[in-house]
Amino acid sequence: MSETVLLSRDGPIATVTLNKPERLNALDLGMWRRLGEHFTALDADESLRCVILRGAGDKAFAAGADIAEFETERANAAQAAEYGRLVEVTMHALTGCRHPVVAMIRGACVGGGLEIATVCDMRICGESSRFGVPVKNLGLVVAYAEMKPLIDLVGPAVALEIVLEGRVFGAQEAREKGLVNRVVPDDQVEAETLTAARRIAEGAPLVARWHKRFARRLADPRPLSPEENAESYACFDTEDFRTGYRAFLAKRKPEFRGK
Repeated sequence: MSETVLLSRDGPIATVTLNKPERLNALDLGMWRRLGEHFTALDADESLRCVILRGAGDKAFAAGADIAEFETERANAAQAAEYGRLVEVTMHALTGCRHPVVAMIRGACVGGGLEIATVCDMRICGESSRFGVPVKNLGLVVAYAEMKPLIDLVGPAVALEIVLEGRVFGAQEAREKGLVNRVVPDDQVEAETLTAARRIAEGAPLVARWHKRFARRLADPRPLSPEENAESYACFDTEDFRTGYRAFLAKRKPEFRGK
């Protein structure tokens, strides 16, 4: 069998590909596990500056769960809870990845596919992309760990609209709801995503990681500690700050080293 989650590398940019196009990249247990393993490894890679997450082919980012395996892997509540724990671990691996993650969305992005997209830092889709969480039609619920990122992204009212109605809707509505950052013509999705990833990779990597961590932390209502506030100014002691500052004064492009 071919690998259902691929990992490739182009300099400081890694690409993770959900690779089951014959099933519209529908997620099975093995794919959830492998996806989490890849992102855990990527998080530890100091030389990395950005990750692109995509689906193979042009018909789907991921069309939800692979329902064909429900009879063997999610036949009852106990099995589903075990399955859910693995999904939660993978969602945490994506959320916790220190590097910015950009979702390249072509075609269907529904159910578990949309859940994965919500934990990416940016989402760029094509004009014909489709979104939704139609699990009500299967008699299923979206578990707490899977619903929270959706609520964090679009708010509880829109999240409830999505799961209660179970509609599959288009890219422009997804943009209006705040599900995606950018909608481009279908034949420009890959180029636009690569351009965004390169912009990110050209910046100071420590700054990108700080900004990502700050955004996640500010979603937590707890007051910031003095140590957390002080970290806002730690960048001034980095080599990258001195590199960027000097390059700005010299009117040249900085070459950041992540130090």
